[in-house]
Amino acid sequence: MAFKLLPLFLFSLFLAKLALSYEPRNHEVEALISIREALHDPHGVLNNWDEDSVDPCSWAMITCSPENLVIGLGAPSQSLSGSLSGTIGNLTNLRQVLLQNNNISGQIPPELGTLSKLQTLDLSNNRFSGAVPESLGQLNSLQYLRLNNNSLSGPFPVSLAKITQLAFLDLSYNNLSGPVPKFPARTFNVAGNPLICGSGSTEGCSGSANAGPLSFFLNSSPGKHKPKKLAIALGISLSLVSLFLLALGILWLRGKQKGQMILNIGDNQEEELISLGNLRNFTFRELQIATDNFCSKNILGAGGFGNVYKGKLGDGTVMAVKRLKDLTGTSGESQFRTELEMISLAVHRNLLRLIGYCATQNERLLVYPYMSNGSVASRLRG
Repeated sequence: MAFKLLPLFLFSLFLAKLALSYEPRNHEVEALISIREALHDPHGVLNNWDEDSVDPCSWAMITCSPENLVIGLGAPSQSLSGSLSGTIGNLTNLRQVLLQNNNISGQIPPELGTLSKLQTLDLSNNRFSGAVPESLGQLNSLQYLRLNNNSLSGPFPVSLAKITQLAFLDLSYNNLSGPVPKFPARTFNVAGNPLICGSGSTEGCSGSANAGPLSFFLNSSPGKHKPKKLAIALGISLSLVSLFLLALGILWLRGKQKGQMILNIGDNQEEELISLGNLRNFTFRELQIATDNFCSKNILGAGGFGNVYKGKLGDGTVMAVKRLKDLTGTSGESQFRTELEMISLAVHRNLLRLIGYCATQNERLLVYPYMSNGSVASRLRG
């Protein structure tokens, strides 16, 4: 009898050991696999998303933090179709989602509203339909939101007006309707939504209700309100034409005084150039102090476009500051713009990211994280 029980006992031990050695799959891997399964990927850009991976930080289109947490999902212009899975809400550390210029359809998943760290969301130029989820109003860290050029319908999302950090909002060219809330964003666009004020209510729908580049059409309805609406529309049009002519005159005068300059920067101040992600606009004084007045002892390297200096901010952050030269010509200016526009949009854990920039009349500087292991060139020479 004992000999008969021995095989059963050994089999039970094997099952117990197997159960103890089993490790549950990374929840971020599970969420991303669900997202991939809901999408149609004609070019195979997501083929290396392996469901048996320990973590997804080596996958294409994924950005991870130093702690190997997924903080970025970026697959713009990849001809993706299908739908966006609600399991994206399980990627709780996401800070950036860039899925613009695809063919993704269906509703925008309300689970996006649970991503409390999300700062950039771009779903523009897709085929999303349905209402804008009210849950997006819970994204208190959101700074940049683009939902334009979709087929979204329903009222303008009042919940978005509660996001105080929102700096850029584009809801243009959808089928949204009703009055436009007073969005806190410095720049927003609602043009191309033909049903604005179509319900007959004019409260909160006038062009003066919002400061900023608000652009929309008023649908005239028959009856006693038609002349009033026509007068308002004419007044707004004349005001915009006047402002446009005034702006042209100012630009012509500045161009005559300062010559042909690619960027119009004030004499004693720095102006923000772009609003992509979280680029920081440093003052020249900050970078001057951080690099000990650009001391030669702090030079990390030199190239055709200028020197790179090691710097340290007051909070202890160590960084690399590229000080561009040849600002009198176009090459330095072109380098500055190229790095701002391209590197600030790069989404990959193995690509150097851009922290911020500084632009004055006589200076162009780019700020990167400090890499203690040296440059690629030095490694190749070694």
